[in-house]
Amino acid sequence: MRIAVAGATGNIGSLTVAALQRGGHDVVSISRSLGVDLVSGEGLDDALKGVEAVVDVTNAPAVDRDKTVAYFTTTTRNLRAAEERAGVRHHVLLSIVGIRTIEGNAHYAGKREQERLVAEGPVPWTIVPATQFHDFAAMVTSWTEQDGVATIAPLLVQPIAPADVADILAEIAVGEPQGRYADVAGPETQDLVDMARRTNQARGRQVKLVPTWSGLFGTEMAGDVLLPGEGARLAPTTFDDWLAEQR
Repeated sequence: MRIAVAGATGNIGSLTVAALQRGGHDVVSISRSLGVDLVSGEGLDDALKGVEAVVDVTNAPAVDRDKTVAYFTTTTRNLRAAEERAGVRHHVLLSIVGIRTIEGNAHYAGKREQERLVAEGPVPWTIVPATQFHDFAAMVTSWTEQDGVATIAPLLVQPIAPADVADILAEIAVGEPQGRYADVAGPETQDLVDMARRTNQARGRQVKLVPTWSGLFGTEMAGDVLLPGEGARLAPTTFDDWLAEQR
């Protein structure tokens, strides 16, 4: 089966490409670095020739709310229009658990608009909401770290291994469109501060962590809002399993 992956050179994208190739599929990698530009649409029609399914794992640059929404709007419309012209039969979108109830986050606002455009478009679709990835905590501290000190919100999360996400996306892409898929999460809840501490320690980094709600994530994300809902699909890899690979 010929399947395209948009955002193919990113973390999840490269893992998804690998998972599909292990399954024997012909994978088309879509990325600006590979000559296909979702913002301008350049190269999309050629890339999607003969493609039956598209997996969209693209991410937006870290900018303000309006620019983030505009980016997701432009790229999603261009991709969906090219899919319709090419006769693509299945669009799979990786999204995020909890974005429907959190208003203050610019990235989540963009993802909500992306979901809306996918659901209202002409190509049959599956939206896969996933929880935060196992490497999310250390990534957050890298955004705020200065002179060995980083702020981080004490979020309650149920993180999932990136490789597990890729395997699930690959499985869904080869099947029939399912609409909104069940939440996808890891097997255990974790505290984001503790995750950051343990990840940095495993990687041999010394970072002083300052828990706070005054940074990138506010109290609207406290409690269980980021946890998967009832009937979630739980992936097998624990945070401890993933952490052991970081050493």
